[in-house]
Amino acid sequence: MKLVVLSLAMGLGFLGMVLASRRAAAAATELASTTQIPPFFVGATLLAIGTDLPEIANSIAASVTDHGDVNVGDSVGSAATQVTLILGLLPLIAGAITVPRRGLLTAGVSTVAALVLLMFLMSDGHLGRADSLVLITGWVIAARFIYSRSAVNQQLTMTESSASRLRLAGRTLIALIGVALAATLSVWAIVGWAEAVGAPELLVGFFLASIGTSMPELVFASTALRQGAIALAIGDVFGSSFADATLSVAAGPLIAPTDITTDLALEVTGVAAVAVLAAVVMMTRVKEHDWRTGLILLAIYGGFFAVLL
Repeated sequence: MKLVVLSLAMGLGFLGMVLASRRAAAAATELASTTQIPPFFVGATLLAIGTDLPEIANSIAASVTDHGDVNVGDSVGSAATQVTLILGLLPLIAGAITVPRRGLLTAGVSTVAALVLLMFLMSDGHLGRADSLVLITGWVIAARFIYSRSAVNQQLTMTESSASRLRLAGRTLIALIGVALAATLSVWAIVGWAEAVGAPELLVGFFLASIGTSMPELVFASTALRQGAIALAIGDVFGSSFADATLSVAAGPLIAPTDITTDLALEVTGVAAVAVLAAVVMMTRVKEHDWRTGLILLAIYGGFFAVLL
């Protein structure tokens, strides 16, 4: 009975994240269309942080309650899930996608570097405030490079809304708060579910929590692609992966330092780094991301189960 209640709570949390993310995606995409900032950069930074709120909320909730493994599992799992499962599903949902190589390469390489750095920081079995500040600083530095590598002349081809930017920003913020609240519910359920079945929290976070907290990216990217905002969609996917490997995993320990299961955390993060690197290499060598490259990414995601389980 307890597992049924926890599963229902988890499902409600995930559903709430999806619905709130759809509203955030609509408002944020509309807001981005009124700016002169490169769409890939908007997706890789502002919107990536917005759709990454579930992971950030999870990180804080897990760290405050001394479940550091849940934080690492979900954050690292989401970083890998974004560029394998989510990116692999996009061409199957929205058709072939022209690849914005320049910004993608910078964001992808930054994610791999961040995961390797995270492995070094976790090698002592602890994530503290100093570690968090290093990861956050890494995000800020890489964001500057992503901006410089984004194509400035690519703008969104959307009809500008009559709503003011302030109103659009407010709608986006309210929707993202809804995402965070729903994420809190799902995190509580995930921790309880892991304890009930006796599974390692880190693996439950990697395989289960990461799918739920990655749904906002899938919903947002699919919506943006249907509106013709390719750079915005791909920027959000790769930007969210990078945010997971830096801001998300750092958010909790910045408030409440926690211990982690060292060996398992290093193994999971190493596997994620290899998967992200493989996805980046493939995506930068093709002009279009279609069903064939999508299936390859889905196969890489399936490899996680073979390697880690």
